[in-house]
Amino acid sequence: MSTAAELLILIPLADALLAQLRAAPGLPPLRYAPNGVDWDDPQLGRVRYLLTNGSTGLCAAQMNALPQLRLVAAFGAGYENIDVQAARGRGIAVTHAPGANDATVADHAMALMLGISRGLHLLDGAVKAGRWDGSRAARPTVNGKRLGIVGLGNIGEKIARRAAAFDMEIGYHTRRARADSPYRHYPGVPALAAASDYLVLACPGGPATRHLIDAAALDALGPQGFLINIARGSVVDTAALVAALRQRRIAGAALDVVDGEPALPPEFSALDNLLLTPHISGRSPEALQTQLRMFIAAVAASANGEAPPHQVAQ
Repeated sequence: MSTAAELLILIPLADALLAQLRAAPGLPPLRYAPNGVDWDDPQLGRVRYLLTNGSTGLCAAQMNALPQLRLVAAFGAGYENIDVQAARGRGIAVTHAPGANDATVADHAMALMLGISRGLHLLDGAVKAGRWDGSRAARPTVNGKRLGIVGLGNIGEKIARRAAAFDMEIGYHTRRARADSPYRHYPGVPALAAASDYLVLACPGGPATRHLIDAAALDALGPQGFLINIARGSVVDTAALVAALRQRRIAGAALDVVDGEPALPPEFSALDNLLLTPHISGRSPEALQTQLRMFIAAVAASANGEAPPHQVAQ
């Protein structure tokens, strides 16, 4: 590999992961820029490999600033904000890490479902503040309830399998019914929401799913229903969600992703029926190591003139 080549990293990585990348045999020098890049910097002409994710992405104009770019890798399964068509037109391979964090995301979805329904985010603070007796109100349980899953890909399937252990009745919405699925298919989100006590979003982000969960879907979910989002923040109309939570038109929401993150709507801080985590559903030591190995393999293949594994589908 030419010493002139560089690897540009656009996303924050833990120090331990960066150290592994710096120590990996055959990788070029790293240019670590999680806080932004001066796209007019002529030194970017050395960048041959780039690591981003679905949220940060990479647009055509940014690709134009990287004349030697050969590989764009998404650190995770999502790649919705990478201009795949522009990359193909420039002969740039685009890879991602399908399956690397599916189990971790599914685990987190169940944690959010249990946490918001049982009110764990409120009970912890109440007990620590000495309000033991005053906080022992009955809370809903997930056992035997109806679960609706928007998107039945690998993650959605794993959520469904976990939910089955809670004896939940499972339905799902996708554009087309899956012939191999034992669960009931609903052709529209409002119909699925109306038939759900818990509505979990496990679909891709991007224009096709933007604000898929709107006021109508939330009203269909109803005052006993809970919304859980481990997909992308853009899937939910945030203003509609805030209104539904304020007015108790739904029972609660648990979000690992927020549209415009990490900035949060100021209204969130006053909502006691909202549980938040900072986009960590896919983060576990095991998942991160798998994603790192997949990225290193992609760079190695590209450097050797081979087609990198796990390219985004043509």
